[in-house]
Amino acid sequence: MRRFAAAGLALLIGSGGAFAQSGSPTPQDQGKAPANAADANRDNQRKTDEFVEAAQAINGPAGNPECVWLGRRVVRLMWRDDLDTAFRHLDLYDRFGCPGGHVQATFRCLTRFGGQIDPKVAETLDSRIHVCWINPGAQPQAAAASQAPATAGSATPAPAASPSPAPSPAPSPQAK
Repeated sequence: MRRFAAAGLALLIGSGGAFAQSGSPTPQDQGKAPANAADANRDNQRKTDEFVEAAQAINGPAGNPECVWLGRRVVRLMWRDDLDTAFRHLDLYDRFGCPGGHVQATFRCLTRFGGQIDPKVAETLDSRIHVCWINPGAQPQAAAASQAPATAGSATPAPAASPSPAPSPAPSPQAK
């Protein structure tokens, strides 16, 4: 009998906290709800616009909404060094028939923007990922601006860097 009483008392104490937390919102919380709803609507509209922009800019499956969403997520996780989760998402990305090379090119592009990404502001990372997803050959503005005065005064412009390194040849087996 004591066990049931102790269990009942523990249940009563635990549920009391739940009832206290689920009470009606205070007047100050009610004022925040419309503002949050407006922010959520703006955020949803921005995401929709980004998907439409990607579909218009990219021919092929990399422009499909599921590929854009999963691919940008994979790149974000890779940037944050969450490789286990990134690889699980990459499996889904592949399962939808999305091109793996686009993730690679986007991540390569993102590394060029590394100095311009503020780790405390999530929006800078997301916007850079979106820019790189749309155009994996994008260059940071500061680098382009600093190169312009240097090449304007010189007689011969510096050669442009190739967007991707040439694949190295396979090592040949040595004869014994």
